[in-house]
Amino acid sequence: MKLKEFFIPFTGLKLGKHEFGYQVENAFFESFEYQEFNSASIRVTAILEKLNNMMELDIEASGTVNVDCDLTGEPFDQPIDSKLHLVIKFGEEYNDENDEILILPHGEYQFNIAQYIYEMLVLAVPQKRVHPGVLDGTLKSEILDKLEELQPKENKEQTEGTDPRWDDLKKLLTDK
Repeated sequence: MKLKEFFIPFTGLKLGKHEFGYQVENAFFESFEYQEFNSASIRVTAILEKLNNMMELDIEASGTVNVDCDLTGEPFDQPIDSKLHLVIKFGEEYNDENDEILILPHGEYQFNIAQYIYEMLVLAVPQKRVHPGVLDGTLKSEILDKLEELQPKENKEQTEGTDPRWDDLKKLLTDK
């Protein structure tokens, strides 16, 4: 199994809360063959609460991923913040089909949270990635200038005069 540092060995832990910290860089995403980010710097904290017959895991992450703007192609740091709550129970066999409940086989002593962190972080990045400079007008780029230049302008001829091809059809509307 990949990313062994994301295994949480819970067998030797006392009842109560236990905190685990991780620094996620781009290599983490590359291990999942995900290459959408130029770079990443994300702090992840996992708090495991061990109870008598189950456990609860709260994962929080905040940081930035460097992505390319969908409009201009300019790279920028996209801030991300995300939280995930997971209930861990014990059963006959491993089951992670439910997003909020993980079932571990009886006798298991550890579990890996890398997949949960990966999904949580990828989903935290907006679908449309727009450089903040595009939104506030501070970004100057050749692509933005070209988009502005190619933007359709109002055609003054159409607003002032009419197209003679449509005149006969307009008569049909007014001749009723």
